[in-house]
Amino acid sequence: MSDGPRTSNTARLASLKTLLAHARERAGLDVGFVLWDGTRVPADLADDALAISIADEGAVAALLRSPNIDTLANLWTSGRLDLRNGTLFDLVERKPRVRTKDILRSLDKSLAIRTLARFLFVPRGGPWPLETVSATPVDDGSEAANRDNVQYHYDVSNEFYALFLDPDMVYTCAYFHDWSDDLATAQRNKLDMSCRRLRLKPGETLLDIGCGWGAFICHAAQHYGVRAHGVTLAQKQYDLARERVARLGLQDRVTLELRDYTKVDRTFDKIASIGMFEQVGIDNHAEYFRTIHRLLKPDGLYLHHAISRPAKRDDKSFRKRRPEFAALTRYIFPGGELDHLGMTIANFERHGFEVHDVEAWREHYQRTCRMWHDRLLANRDAAIAEIGAVKTRLWLVYLAACSIAFQRGTVGIFQTLVSKRKRGSSGLPPTRADLYR
Repeated sequence: MSDGPRTSNTARLASLKTLLAHARERAGLDVGFVLWDGTRVPADLADDALAISIADEGAVAALLRSPNIDTLANLWTSGRLDLRNGTLFDLVERKPRVRTKDILRSLDKSLAIRTLARFLFVPRGGPWPLETVSATPVDDGSEAANRDNVQYHYDVSNEFYALFLDPDMVYTCAYFHDWSDDLATAQRNKLDMSCRRLRLKPGETLLDIGCGWGAFICHAAQHYGVRAHGVTLAQKQYDLARERVARLGLQDRVTLELRDYTKVDRTFDKIASIGMFEQVGIDNHAEYFRTIHRLLKPDGLYLHHAISRPAKRDDKSFRKRRPEFAALTRYIFPGGELDHLGMTIANFERHGFEVHDVEAWREHYQRTCRMWHDRLLANRDAAIAEIGAVKTRLWLVYLAACSIAFQRGTVGIFQTLVSKRKRGSSGLPPTRADLYR
């Protein structure tokens, strides 16, 4: 009786090896596999070759029974699926030129079925570290939901974020004057560009919605002489931002509140929202734009810096959630939702604004996310010590996936400048030459 399980295990392993070799050949895949017993596919796979490692039979059984992104996410974050000698960027570079549908059609169906049958009743094993994360986070726009969603992402650990952000802790798209700029230079470029686009002047009042760790409001107060006010719902960001303001001696020019943006009750000459809008949710857009209109003085300017997706044939198609986006909002950004540029412009016009400038920064964010990923990878051990292996692995794949998405154009990002609609002069200069000095 004791020979039965061994024979079964041997048969499963042999069947899987045959299927993987067959799939590699049909797909023209330049990536190998390393199985839990040390077996390599192909057998002559070099030690330094890019390879997918599979830690146990249960991982294969889980994928065969539920081949979806949630299964992949759990196997990846638990380390049961891993990459040897490379990153997600390397894996994407080796992606076959043949379409996935064509590869699947070309596979030996009987071989695939025999392999599936052998793993059908194998327990999926564990751990499954992401199953406790709610699949339906609350995103009703309430202050409580906004706070919970924001703190889930941004309050992971200030020390963790410091491992991959620039010294000023700017967690939004950098702006490269040259693609060789380092991250710190590119982020200072972004802070300056945002200030110049708003035409900030000494003595003006500035509101930063979702102020993060305070980099923008401190920069604007130091270099442009404004009186800046920042609001955030992230407790740890707020605490560090207050420390920064005090360290820089800006208490007379910079104030902070741990408060929902809808509760702000005074008006400002200039308002900026830099990388916060993605948390609002499409169903809450009307309240957002009404609030901006209420908070902005009649001759003021508002800077809208936000990620978007390309429009679809209709809004129903646009709002259909793809599996990868559902995973992003479940595991990384609960409550997050992207609009498209046309929706942004229409919302501004519907809510009494005039649009002056729109600039696309897609390639800038591709490079920013790649830099963040590479810096986090270089500090991987320190990150694991700070927040654990599961979240470190999750954030690495998230940053890589974002960079790849921007590279492919499946998402974009725009800086848009608007004012309240009125008759007569907008007060803006006749050209934008001053922005690109």
